[in-house]
Amino acid sequence: MSRRDRVTAEFTAAWDSFLRRRTAVFFTFFFPVIIVLIFGVLVQTQPTGGGLFAEPPGYYVPGYLAVVVLFTPLSRVGSTVARHREGNRFQKLATTPLSRTEWLLAHTLVNAVVIGLAALLLLVLVVAVTGAGVPLAPATLALVPFVVLGVALFCGLGALIGRLAGSQDGVIAASNAVALPLLFLSETFVTPELLPAWFRPVTALSPLTYFARGVRALTFSGGDWTLPLAVLAALATVVFVVGAAAVPWTE
Repeated sequence: MSRRDRVTAEFTAAWDSFLRRRTAVFFTFFFPVIIVLIFGVLVQTQPTGGGLFAEPPGYYVPGYLAVVVLFTPLSRVGSTVARHREGNRFQKLATTPLSRTEWLLAHTLVNAVVIGLAALLLLVLVVAVTGAGVPLAPATLALVPFVVLGVALFCGLGALIGRLAGSQDGVIAASNAVALPLLFLSETFVTPELLPAWFRPVTALSPLTYFARGVRALTFSGGDWTLPLAVLAALATVVFVVGAAAVPWTE
């Protein structure tokens, strides 16, 4: 069996497992909808005012997309790793030709498909209910690699969390502890000007910052999006490799 066949087989198994979990399917798509309805419809933006949400609606498109790119891979992959550990599934997989890198790649591809669909739904909803405009240009297709690389990065981080947390409850707590600060301190919903001057350089340490900068350049502000994409690609590669090595294959 070739590497492609092994990854395809694991992808199919992981995809079928996701579809069987109807609650997971529902909330994967429902959670970002709630975020848009709360922030985009109820809170709304105040371009002529001040404080949080003082920017035009288009500014916050990266934040809405970041919700699914960040939360879903962390929780899904982390919980899967913890569940496999509890059921000694990895010990059984270690006796097959499938490697831990191939396993994580297959699950990353599943998440890329799921989150890609959720991101598309989210983008359409944001445009429909908030009035944000997304340019219909060939360059806008670069959103695809941003989403895929973001998913790969946070799948790798999710695998690392699953290894360290040790249980599904621990994964949920750890994922939220990591995701919530990243979501609001990575130039997504909170503009750098609202942060203390001494803290602003720290946002450059967050991989989600480069996702937000690139997506914002493509959908709102214009400017160079290739540098954020390159940085995100480098970070995604490193985190994915670390996450694959952390998969508890022989425990």
